[in-house]
Amino acid sequence: MRRRVKLVQARRLAVTLNGQPLTLKGCLALILLLYLLRKGFFSDKTGKVFKGNQPPLKHNSMLTQNLGYPRIGARRELKKAEEAYWAEKQPAEALLETARKIRIQNWKTQQQAGIDLIPSNDFSLYDQVLDTSLMVGAVPERYRPLTGGPVLDLYFAMARGVQRKGIDIGAMEMTKWFDTNYHYIVPEFTRDQGFSANPDKPVQEFAEALALGIPTKPVLLGPLSYLILGKEKESGFDRITLLERLVPVYVTVIRELASKGAEWIQLDEPALTTDLTPEQKKGYESAYATIRAAVPEVRLLLATYFGDLLENSALAASLPVDALHIDVTRGSLLSILDDPGFRNSTKLLSVGIVDGRNIWKNDLHQSLLLLKQATAILGPDRVLVAPSCSLLHTPLDLDAETEIPAIIKNWLAFSRQKLDETVILRQLATQAEPWSGCPVYQANQLAVQSRKTSPLIHRPAVKERLTAIRPADFNRQNPFPVRKQLQQEHLRLPLFPTTTIGSFPQTTEIRQLRAQYKKGDLTETAYNDRIRQEIADSIRWQEEIGMDVLVHGEFERNDMVEYFGERLSGFIFTRNGWVQSYGSRCVKPPVIYGDVERPQPMTVPWASAAQSLTSKPVKGMLTGPVTILQWSFVRDDQPRKDTAYQLALAIRDEVTDLEKAGIAIIQIDEPAIREGLPLRRSDWDTYLDWAVAAFRLSASGVTDQTQIHTHMCYSEFNDIITSISAMDADVITIETSRSQMELLQAFADFRYPNDIGPGVYDIHSPRIPETAEMVALLQKALQVIPSQNLWVNPDCGLKTRQWPETKAALERMIAAAQALRQ
Repeated sequence: MRRRVKLVQARRLAVTLNGQPLTLKGCLALILLLYLLRKGFFSDKTGKVFKGNQPPLKHNSMLTQNLGYPRIGARRELKKAEEAYWAEKQPAEALLETARKIRIQNWKTQQQAGIDLIPSNDFSLYDQVLDTSLMVGAVPERYRPLTGGPVLDLYFAMARGVQRKGIDIGAMEMTKWFDTNYHYIVPEFTRDQGFSANPDKPVQEFAEALALGIPTKPVLLGPLSYLILGKEKESGFDRITLLERLVPVYVTVIRELASKGAEWIQLDEPALTTDLTPEQKKGYESAYATIRAAVPEVRLLLATYFGDLLENSALAASLPVDALHIDVTRGSLLSILDDPGFRNSTKLLSVGIVDGRNIWKNDLHQSLLLLKQATAILGPDRVLVAPSCSLLHTPLDLDAETEIPAIIKNWLAFSRQKLDETVILRQLATQAEPWSGCPVYQANQLAVQSRKTSPLIHRPAVKERLTAIRPADFNRQNPFPVRKQLQQEHLRLPLFPTTTIGSFPQTTEIRQLRAQYKKGDLTETAYNDRIRQEIADSIRWQEEIGMDVLVHGEFERNDMVEYFGERLSGFIFTRNGWVQSYGSRCVKPPVIYGDVERPQPMTVPWASAAQSLTSKPVKGMLTGPVTILQWSFVRDDQPRKDTAYQLALAIRDEVTDLEKAGIAIIQIDEPAIREGLPLRRSDWDTYLDWAVAAFRLSASGVTDQTQIHTHMCYSEFNDIITSISAMDADVITIETSRSQMELLQAFADFRYPNDIGPGVYDIHSPRIPETAEMVALLQKALQVIPSQNLWVNPDCGLKTRQWPETKAALERMIAAAQALRQ
């Protein structure tokens, strides 16, 4: 009863603030309200809430909404539960219970923050696009043997492949979700593709939240974006022609949700921020007209994000939905406000004003000016305040960080804090100016100003070096044919040389060793001795199986970006700032807050130690400047190009030191080059010019005799092959096994001049391919790549695999190379 009284008081307090001049007393009341919300005073002891959490059709105040929330858990509980399930250490029921607890906590967190429209079905055990494939029955034919069994077996087989009890099926392709570092499972379509509605997951999760007294807004990936993100598995048809078969399935799912009480449904259509074909645009019009006519009783919120609508603004504004969400952190508010059709309609506009892709504190002043612009044209009752996109891409809670320097921590906001920013913006936007009388606003502006002027950010020596770069710094001494001959004379590698991408399994023992060292439970000498022993064991084993170019295994590295960031100035690191990359794979992106430079060598001692143990070449392993940029939370107070060049100079210093230490092959990984592409082709050239230049700047400080490798992850290379060639790496290794070497065709059509190592097996799957399967893939590659230019390697690093499968797969890989030589 006491909680109900406090709830009513808090509600009344909020009402008295609406529309009144902003006073100090009012701001203090706002602070109290936010505190009560966060502490859960919106709930009684049963966890139920008042119906006000789901607004009626007619309302007279600005609302807040969220598009999605991180799903890994505060301590990566989902990752641990999944991996225990895959290892058969716990049953499916335990995994599902962990998932349920995370969902409940997410809903309650958003409710307590004061979010009006809370999402459901934004949770996923692996990937939301894969969830959609199951929801619409788009299961590839090869998985038919699993369709009669447990759904989890089918689900994870599609994501990871399966190899057990006589069943051996490869995983579906995986690629980057637009220009993020999140990976999705690529839908596969055939000409006669059928669809069937399986609404169990979204319906069950909506009902699960409703049972807690939390009416939610189910989130579905929209039908057009789903098709556009997919891939035709046979030639001669356009997957958009499948829309007529797909839309009725969506209608069935939406009707089922409506029958269970769903009032709002969010349809994500991020493809609207990309270049669309005329057929795709027509598809949007027909699909949404059909859905609207079939389910008029449901309020539809169409969500776009990751970019500007531009020429698609009129299309998005015209679609028959009740609310349109746009990302104003990466796009223009005016693109919709200037549309007369939208202005004169009754549609709500969800303004994505809080950055869901980065971790910097919102500048309340600038955001309030934009909200003021929106409300002046539409009125507050037609405006929703929201993050720009799902908060999936940001860490969970800044309060969990205890070691970030206070001055820098005051510049940051994670997912939990972004909910608060959303609510605060809604509250301040409904107040009369000036906002400067509010302590919340004052504190925010002090933090914003502190970041602009802090000497921690600006290093004059770094800026001076940047301005001193010369054109010659971007070029090797001679073209590739000259370099190849010199390198072959020096390295004397056989035909079809074998290597790996760099990392070996990060076992539990290795992770515990690193943890003990960080905690101070292990001396530096003892730690280094153990790492050297791991390196020695791996070098000896690689020699035994006949590997041609060895790696030291990267046992000392926690992550391919974090490791380098820890050794560069201008970075800070979190302890719990995890975000999902794919499935159970989580990464902890560094934060680039200031100018970057390399104080001292980062990898030279380990590479030198490994090279001293063998007469075979050992690759020096580095992460490239663009990948460090893309896989970090990057400062937004200077152009990304400048930060990339600062990183390139730091990596260049490491490359030249490795060469001086006798390392003849140096790999500079750039898996993120493709994902960094802007969503609009008109912006590609500018990005590719500086991205390629950053790589060349990092790699061109060595002699022709030193061989430079690079590696790229899942990407469609056709549209950027000219830029890949312009990187001028001596050897490029790429991921091609899931596509059965289809991605290699781009290199053949272009007549790529340098050496290529197409991955011959998929390291993201636990299955171990047979030697004959790898030989077949290599023979397919030989149809388009000259034998003297072909390398043999896995398609990515082996960090996430276990030693037994790693050893078996690599031994078969080397046998495949030997078979080709014969």
